[in-house]
Amino acid sequence: MARNVKHGAVDLPLRRATPAPHWKQLRQGDRVRVVLTPGFETGGLVDAVTGDHAAVWVNLDGGRGRTLLHCSDGVEIFPEED
Repeated sequence: MARNVKHGAVDLPLRRATPAPHWKQLRQGDRVRVVLTPGFETGGLVDAVTGDHAAVWVNLDGGRGRTLLHCSDGVEIFPEED
């Protein structure tokens, strides 16, 4: 049995679940840049946004499919400037 158990750790969120302020400006059809981890990013189009802006569906460029991104996933979504 483990000696260094953190009781109640299961109830704590892994990451903050509040979307960044710029997520609140995202709208369907917006072109965005998705930063998965530093050095790994891709572009795409916003397909749908939840009412609280905590989750965003993005159609990734290059035929990579549609993906659901949540604000607690550790990814960043930035609107691309025209």
